[in-house]
Amino acid sequence: MSGYLGQVRSLIPPLAFPGVYSPQEDTALLAGALSEEPLPPGADVLDVGTGTGALALQAARRGSRVTAVDVSWRAVCTARANAWLTGASVRVRRGNLFHPVRDQSFDLILTNPPYVPAPTDTRPPRGRARAWDAGHDGRFVLDRVCREAPTLLRPGGVLLIVHSELSDSGRTVGHLREAGLKAAVTRRHRIAFGPVLRTRKDWLRERGLLAAADEKEELVVVRAELPL
Repeated sequence: MSGYLGQVRSLIPPLAFPGVYSPQEDTALLAGALSEEPLPPGADVLDVGTGTGALALQAARRGSRVTAVDVSWRAVCTARANAWLTGASVRVRRGNLFHPVRDQSFDLILTNPPYVPAPTDTRPPRGRARAWDAGHDGRFVLDRVCREAPTLLRPGGVLLIVHSELSDSGRTVGHLREAGLKAAVTRRHRIAFGPVLRTRKDWLRERGLLAAADEKEELVVVRAELPL
């Protein structure tokens, strides 16, 4: 585990404004998947829900043309500052998921969306909770990603999504296959519950999303490719 936590630390960029989601285990899992993608120099990469810009910076270091999007102004300012501080060429846009880039196409799309099941759907999450709360089944944003991301991929393009198994990776894979992509879970990693899930254990068990003895969650990366 210490080695894995070292990967998380290596992803933390110079700056993170208060309220912006910092790299965690899910970021490191997605970064590992990114590192295995054979991207040619000049590939167009989109990082949706960029937060501090950690994944966008990693893609830019490989010579890609990177666009990063986040709905939070604090995240946008953080990602722009980190790109400037590291000398990375990253274009950062503010907007809701794919709206700022709906007229573009990409070779690779990365996303670490909100995916934590939440006890209430009655109001949108606010503040930092926007980075993780995703409705009763954890799929409020994931289902949108599955619908919208395939339309922005070029032939041969790849979508990489990280989320918890609590929000049903089989459903993610199924939606993406229905959209014509070749999709599968390519990475898994079990981690101890963080502060949010610790407070929701009983509720998750009542809903049948968590076994009585389970004290860890499984993170997954789903890789989906649009055939040539």
